[in-house]
Amino acid sequence: MIGLIVARSKNNVIGKNGKIPWKIKGEQKQFKELTTGNVVIMGRNSYDEIGRPLPNRETIVISNTKKYIGENLHTASSVKEAIEFAKGKDVYIAGGYGVYKEAIPLVDVMYITEININVAKGDVFFPEFDDNNFDIFIVETSENNEQFIRKIYRRKNKQ
Repeated sequence: MIGLIVARSKNNVIGKNGKIPWKIKGEQKQFKELTTGNVVIMGRNSYDEIGRPLPNRETIVISNTKKYIGENLHTASSVKEAIEFAKGKDVYIAGGYGVYKEAIPLVDVMYITEININVAKGDVFFPEFDDNNFDIFIVETSENNEQFIRKIYRRKNKQ
C-alpha cells in the first residue's frame, strides 16, 4: 500500500519559512498512528526540519545531494526508487512539495487534513491534483469543524 499523508491550509499551504505554519493540538495524531511501524518517505528539507529519524519507523529520505544512513534510515534518489526499496511494506509519503508531486500518480490513498486557516506568505504548497480520480471520505472533524477536517482520498482506478 502506498499512502500519502499531508496537512494543508485552505489556501493549500504546507510550509512557511521551513516550518509547518500552525500548531493545533491533536493535528499530528493521525500521522503518528498511520506511520508507526511502517516506512516513511520524505524529502531532504522535510527530514532536515525534523532533524532525526522518526521513532519506530523506517525513514527513506529523497536526496541527490546528501546521503542519509543509519538505523532505520536510508537515502533514495526518487520516490520510485524509495518505494522499490520498501517493496512489500506499507509506505507513507510525507512531503515536501517535490516528493508529493512525484508521488501523487503512484499513491493508492491520500490522508489529507484540511486546516481551517489561510496562511499568508506561505512558501510551500501541496501540488494540484485531479480529485475526480479519487473517492473522498470525511473521517474526522475537530470540534465544531473549526480547526481541521480529515479526509481520505482513495484512488478509483490505479493504472
